[in-house]
Amino acid sequence: MQIETAQTHAYSDQKPGTSGLRKKVKVFQQTHYLANFVQSIFSSLEESDNKTLVIGGDGRYFNREATQIIIKIAAANGFTDFIIGQGGLLSTPAASHLIRKYQALGGLILSASHNPGGPDEDFGIKYNISNGGPAPENYTDAFYDYSKSITTYKIADIPDVNLDTVGEQTIDQLKIRIFDPVDDYAELMSSLFDFDLLKQVISSGKLSLRFDAMHAITGPYATRILEGILGAPTGSVINATPLEDFGGHHPDPNLAHAKELAELMFSPEAPDFAAASDGDGDRNMILGNNIFVTPSDSLAIIAANAHLVPGYASGISGVARSMPTSQAVDRVAKAMNLPCFETPTGWKFFGNLLDANKITLCGEESFGTGSSHVREKDGLWAVLFWLNILAKKAQPVSQIVTEHWQKFGRDIYCRHDYEAVESDIANGIMDHLREQIKPLAGKSFGSYSVQYADEFSYTDPVDNSISKHQGIRIGFADGSRIIFRLSGTGTVGATLRIYLEKYEADASKHDQDPQDALAELIQLAEQFCQVKKRTGRTEPTVIT
Repeated sequence: MQIETAQTHAYSDQKPGTSGLRKKVKVFQQTHYLANFVQSIFSSLEESDNKTLVIGGDGRYFNREATQIIIKIAAANGFTDFIIGQGGLLSTPAASHLIRKYQALGGLILSASHNPGGPDEDFGIKYNISNGGPAPENYTDAFYDYSKSITTYKIADIPDVNLDTVGEQTIDQLKIRIFDPVDDYAELMSSLFDFDLLKQVISSGKLSLRFDAMHAITGPYATRILEGILGAPTGSVINATPLEDFGGHHPDPNLAHAKELAELMFSPEAPDFAAASDGDGDRNMILGNNIFVTPSDSLAIIAANAHLVPGYASGISGVARSMPTSQAVDRVAKAMNLPCFETPTGWKFFGNLLDANKITLCGEESFGTGSSHVREKDGLWAVLFWLNILAKKAQPVSQIVTEHWQKFGRDIYCRHDYEAVESDIANGIMDHLREQIKPLAGKSFGSYSVQYADEFSYTDPVDNSISKHQGIRIGFADGSRIIFRLSGTGTVGATLRIYLEKYEADASKHDQDPQDALAELIQLAEQFCQVKKRTGRTEPTVIT
């Protein structure tokens, strides 16, 4: 195998964000741009000679071309064994499972998650380490440092790999295994959930469902498992074929972007249960007949009912949530006498807790839920968890949610996103907030008294690493919170996220509309950050 050394020049913008490096496709198509970043990853790793690498992505535009480039650079850097999803496809949780199951050194996942796809839209790449989870900050910092001074990269002169035929190929000393992307994942799911019970209630029509794959990667997984194995009627999975541009839609499973599904569930034709997943299959939205379950509530309800699911019936070791996620799961953990951890946003922060068996379940308000079965959030796993709960309890989604609130109280919650804010304005908003927070404690604003105000910093309880500047928190005496942070998942400008939370113990007030219940906090948030004043906007881009 001939290995060439290509001359290149550094790009200054290859700093990974919360979930890897995400840019417009045309940025990745610049000469040497992808190759530079891939070489920076491999040059920052431990010895890669004779090691296994997993490769797969969500099928968005540029996925196949990027896969071929990665194979050639990986081969030149000593990798000899490749596990690749058929067609270059793997959901993010499935890739995590394959890394763990086959003891790979790591994996490269090609996705920009819930961001739009297509020639003029977004592409992304991230490295997952040997535990199956996203590379921690010490890795991504090293990738970025190397990328700033790179002058050459190594690439193997080999033909393109046939990505479409399942089986093993040999090129010189390389062993390339093309896997059906669903097989191993479906086997894992069958070990966690009561598929016999689910097949009984779903195939008989006792539990009707609809799943929106949003023309993204989860389509083949949901079709195989929900329709093929569990017996849901053909057509229960909609938008099931992965497309390079996601059918021109935004593959983000929320009420705004999964509009077709949301309208169905609030109509007379609604089935018992519905769900959606995103571009790379790691997020989920849960709906019942005439009810939307917030991701924060979903995590809490899963934790409270884990004993009903075979894979978790022996007990869970603890739970964790990202800092902006509502405190609903904290109340469940307290009642169950379980440890509960608050981490920064980003799934990589759950990895150490999972590896150390400090937690079994974890989740984020951004439609992500997961467990110790992999080291990524997992959209279809959450759907199957809910279906297992519904089958065991034989109750509608609305009743399960209502009874949960009656027992634990309701954390009324919403998130306001201001997308594509000019970076200077967004950074100015955060600087303005930092200037205000120190003197806020003890002050009163209307019916709210500030108990604390700070910028969240996290010390990992396993390795003692410290992550600073993780969002501005303003907490009130009654447990309510307002949180501000800039998201690292967009590719244009910055996204300012404002999280609002109010605890309500009175069951007679549990049916309040969140925008009404949180109206005073929404006004306070604008008073503190001045996003409308500074941007000239009159409302958020998205409310979830």
